[in-house]
Amino acid sequence: MLSIVEIDYGTPQSKSESLVELHIDGRSIRVPEGTSVMRAAAQAGIAIPKLCATDMLEAFGSCRLCLVEIEGRKGYPASCTTPVAAGMHVHTQTPKLAEIRRGVMELYISDHPLDCLTCPANGHCELQNMAGVVGLREVRYGYDGANHVFANTPARDDRTAAIHGRTSQPQPNPYFAPKDESNPYFAFDPSKCIVCSRCVRACEEVQGTFALTIQGRGFDSKVSASQDNRFLDSECVSCGACVQACPTATLSEKSLIDKGQAEHSVVTTCAYCGVGCSFRAEMKGQDIVRMVPNKDGHANHGHSCVKGRFAIGYASHSDRITTPMIRAKISDPWRVVSWEEAITHVASEFKRLQSTHGKHAIGGITSSRCTNEETYLVQKLVRAGFGNNNVDTCARVCHSPTGYGLKSTIGESAGTQDFDSIESTDVVLVIGANPTDAHPVFGSQMKRRLREGARLIVIDPRRIDLVRTPHVAADFHLKLRPGTNVAMLNSLAHVIVTEGLVDEEFVARRCEPEAFAKWRAFVSQEKYSPEAMEEVTGVSAERVRGAARLYARGGNAAIYYGLGVTEHAQGSTTVMGIANLAMATGNIGREGVGVNPLRGQNNVQGSCDMGSFPHEFTAYRHVSDDAVRHSFEEAWGVTLLAEPGLRIPNMFEAALDGTFKGLYIEGEDIAQSDPDTQHVTAALTSMECIVVQDLFLNETAKFAHVFLPGSSFLEKDGTFTNAERRVSRVRKVMEPKGGYADWEVTQLLAQAMGYPMQYTHASEIMDEIARLTPTFHGISFAKLDELGSVQWPCNDEHPFGTPVMHVDAFVRGKGRFVITEYVPTSEKVNAEHPLILTTGRILSQYNVGAQTRRTANVMWHDEDRLEIHPHDAEERGVEDGDWVGITSRSGETVLRALISERMQPGVVYTTFHFPGSGANVITTDNSDWATNCPEYKVTAVQVTRVTQPSDWQRRHRAFTEAQEALLEQSVKPA
Repeated sequence: MLSIVEIDYGTPQSKSESLVELHIDGRSIRVPEGTSVMRAAAQAGIAIPKLCATDMLEAFGSCRLCLVEIEGRKGYPASCTTPVAAGMHVHTQTPKLAEIRRGVMELYISDHPLDCLTCPANGHCELQNMAGVVGLREVRYGYDGANHVFANTPARDDRTAAIHGRTSQPQPNPYFAPKDESNPYFAFDPSKCIVCSRCVRACEEVQGTFALTIQGRGFDSKVSASQDNRFLDSECVSCGACVQACPTATLSEKSLIDKGQAEHSVVTTCAYCGVGCSFRAEMKGQDIVRMVPNKDGHANHGHSCVKGRFAIGYASHSDRITTPMIRAKISDPWRVVSWEEAITHVASEFKRLQSTHGKHAIGGITSSRCTNEETYLVQKLVRAGFGNNNVDTCARVCHSPTGYGLKSTIGESAGTQDFDSIESTDVVLVIGANPTDAHPVFGSQMKRRLREGARLIVIDPRRIDLVRTPHVAADFHLKLRPGTNVAMLNSLAHVIVTEGLVDEEFVARRCEPEAFAKWRAFVSQEKYSPEAMEEVTGVSAERVRGAARLYARGGNAAIYYGLGVTEHAQGSTTVMGIANLAMATGNIGREGVGVNPLRGQNNVQGSCDMGSFPHEFTAYRHVSDDAVRHSFEEAWGVTLLAEPGLRIPNMFEAALDGTFKGLYIEGEDIAQSDPDTQHVTAALTSMECIVVQDLFLNETAKFAHVFLPGSSFLEKDGTFTNAERRVSRVRKVMEPKGGYADWEVTQLLAQAMGYPMQYTHASEIMDEIARLTPTFHGISFAKLDELGSVQWPCNDEHPFGTPVMHVDAFVRGKGRFVITEYVPTSEKVNAEHPLILTTGRILSQYNVGAQTRRTANVMWHDEDRLEIHPHDAEERGVEDGDWVGITSRSGETVLRALISERMQPGVVYTTFHFPGSGANVITTDNSDWATNCPEYKVTAVQVTRVTQPSDWQRRHRAFTEAQEALLEQSVKPA
């Protein structure tokens, strides 16, 4: 009797819990109802030949290689599109199937160039593999290269020619179809295309751009990018999904063409945005050949974006500084020194400053580009080695309000869901975020859910792509005025409360009753009705009411927000308002709902988790908590301070006051990223010892006295924590170009300061983090290697992590509603500054651009431009491409104009990826009332047509050229 095989098949084609028993090649198998025959066979270890099918795409059934025989059925159905049925008997290998498959493969090969030995896909070409699988050894018909007609084969007669969809008249030879090499990262060779449609379907189903189509019929059919454009000129966003899907060398990475096949690969985690995509770095020795998205990656499921997949050239760029350098003054040439001399010099200078100005005269800044282990060591160095709490992180200027707002309401400074939760979402509310540009892989997942029928609300001053993109349209775009987020949320809450849309049972069971009663009375006030707030927000009351009803009544509703929420004077208030909405409607604590901050950089969540703020240890525990502080004192062997240290803005003020003199900056470029640039650089200039540890001589390093070479994510071991609290491994794929990983440099500095650190591997740092941090108790490199990734909390109660938080109770116990009074920003338009400037990111560039500017991504975006509405441009006599001066009360700069109806009249927009643009020269020192997160999103400005750079840009250019000359004059050791 045959045994029944029950397969653990991971993610099945069908989500049905009902099992169906069938027989494939004599084996009895049970799979969920709705599973395809091909998938059922694969899960039983039976491989059916295929070309058009892939586990990343919906079944298509076009290649005809996967045909099977099913007893009792006529013909030969495609196994990829045929669902299983109870009692079905399937045969995957018969003489007739073998004959059909060889014939099909022969047709594919008949017009395919047989240059396998020199083809870049040789070794991983599915067409080549399938030809071997089906036993094809002879091709009886094809092209005669000389005459451009059918060769002397049976295909010359009209009958066979008709089978091929051809005539016997001379045809163009597809072997010589021109290549499209316009894209900087991959080439398109139509002569190798078998028109399987996998690239087209990947663009549609995985990425959601719909940039590719199939044109023509029969042997004249071909893949076309945006109606016969070059790839570079098309709507293609270079995510690589088409390249990944291509079974031949039609779409090939240029790096693979140039460098050949890799010899080994290492799985690691992307160091760009907060999605945290998993990649397989394919290597040839110490050289990286290409980055391939990992299908087992829990955050990206095999998808990628142009940055993570292709923009990695910065890691080996000639601008990398790989030797330590020191100088006495920023007007001096650099002096190249040994690591020993550099570290000894830093320790000596820091000790001198503390001896002269007190122990609080120095501090450190961690970076969200660095690993958890590295940020943990920097804050440990500051607290235990420097003897103060003067440590802060770049999250200060992006998501610090998330920490304050969510901690105050639901009890934990993190998003509530995993990314896959959106598959169960019915209503998506996006506020102050642009997922398709800033978090593109999750943006694609979001678009897939929207195409499946989820409804969409966008709250944003600008028309982001999600508002209308192929097969996706927002039900409501609430195009509010910058700075009015709190007013808008209070209006939405007013509708929910006054129209009886509150989930009373959830609130009564899960939330503090007294706080809710006060909040209900607060938002019920007429002053917060959509009608009363219409003049403030600029959005019609009808649309606000419609959006509120949809969010409250539409089923599972999830809120996703970004820096357009946090980077405001009321950033923390807005985050609390978002949490209030979710609690009031019961949209928290299960799949498909929640409050989800989209973190900007790769490890913003992790840098905050690791105790990088001056008032908190790991897991957001206050330094004044005696029990927590004593646990760190016992582990670290020192007495720690109970008073918070200086935040970044406080460091600047103290530097200008003459009391803060030394700063250790690991992986952060505050001279470009922080607001009011001239204020920041004045503070940097006033310090006596600035130590920059980075890959490049960035804007901040121009003010440094010591430069320590940093290491890229490819050169170290550790972990990143993404926006969904997912802790993933970063694995070293090449040796550090500067000699040390970043954590090793911090350890050397600690030892030189007289504080012992003796780690031999990054895993030992994580073990210490786990011992001291309740939410990380169960996390180790061994567990991450076993499971792939883990979402904290991970401890005895949640040994495999926590995809969805606050399921039965909030972390703080009962949810707390908070009063969110709308306080207009002090940054107001007037006759002198009549426009509002807001800022954001663009797909091809990343943050301050230090990485992406050193890649071919500059082909898409090589300068920051000012988006301005046609009405505002016409009033000022500005045409598209003109240089315009932008002045604020903080400063002035000059950018090229981009006339765009994405903006509403009265609002202009720019990115901040290029240091010479001076975007932060004009942003002000306004900040969030609770966290000092800068108000990047609201700056009153005037725009005028100009013909020359601003004074700041001229000074910046001269200073940059002088610093580059000093670098050229650097003194090498004898």
